[in-house]
Amino acid sequence: MQPESVSILEPALDAAGYQALTGYSDAQIADLARYQDLLAEWNAVMNLVGPLTIATYWTRHALDSSQLLTMAPDALTWADLGAGAGLPGVVLAILLKGQEGAKVHLVESMAKRCRFLEVAAKALDLPVEIHNARAETLKLKVDVVTARACAPMAKLLGFAEPYLHRGAIGLFLKGQDVAAELSEASRAWKFASELRPSQSDPRGRIVQVKRLSRVR
Repeated sequence: MQPESVSILEPALDAAGYQALTGYSDAQIADLARYQDLLAEWNAVMNLVGPLTIATYWTRHALDSSQLLTMAPDALTWADLGAGAGLPGVVLAILLKGQEGAKVHLVESMAKRCRFLEVAAKALDLPVEIHNARAETLKLKVDVVTARACAPMAKLLGFAEPYLHRGAIGLFLKGQDVAAELSEASRAWKFASELRPSQSDPRGRIVQVKRLSRVR
C-alpha cells in the first residue's frame, strides 16, 4: 500500500501517529519499529545518526524517507547512494517488501556501515542488495536514485550520473541550503530540477532531477 501525500506536521510523530497519517499496515509499522531499535542499538557503538534523532525517529527518519514513495508511487527499483544507516533506503525497502520486482540497492563505501546494513537486511528480511563500493563505479539500472546527507548537489550529481543516464530519476532529500547548492551545481552540470516541500521538515526540500549532462 502506498500512502497519500501528507502535509508537514508538528510536533514529532509517534508510531501510532505515523500509521494514522500514512495508512501503512501493522506489519510495516512493526518492521519500522524494529529498525528503530536496531538504529538505537548500533548507534551506541557506531556513529550512524544523531543520537537525539532516535527520539524523533517517526518524523525525522521514517516519514522523511517514506515520503519519497508518494513522489514515485510506481517505482520498484531504487538506489540509495551513501546509504550509511539505511536512510532512506532501508525504510523504502521495508515499505516495498512483498511487492513483486521490488529491490533497493544500498550503496555504501564504508565497510563498517555495510555490516550494519547487512544485519538490518537479514533481521527484517528486506529486498535489498548491499554494495560496498563507491556509487559512481556501479552500473545499475533503477527507477529512482536517491540520497540523504550524502554530499552537496554538485558532487552528488557526479555520483548519480551513471544512474540518471540509465533512465533513473533523481529524488534527493535536502535541507535549507538547497538553493545555494543548486546554484553551485549549475556551474558544472546542466539538469532539469524541481523542488518539492518536505513533509517532515518545513526547512527541507526534495530535489527531483532529470536530464543531467556536464557543462562543456
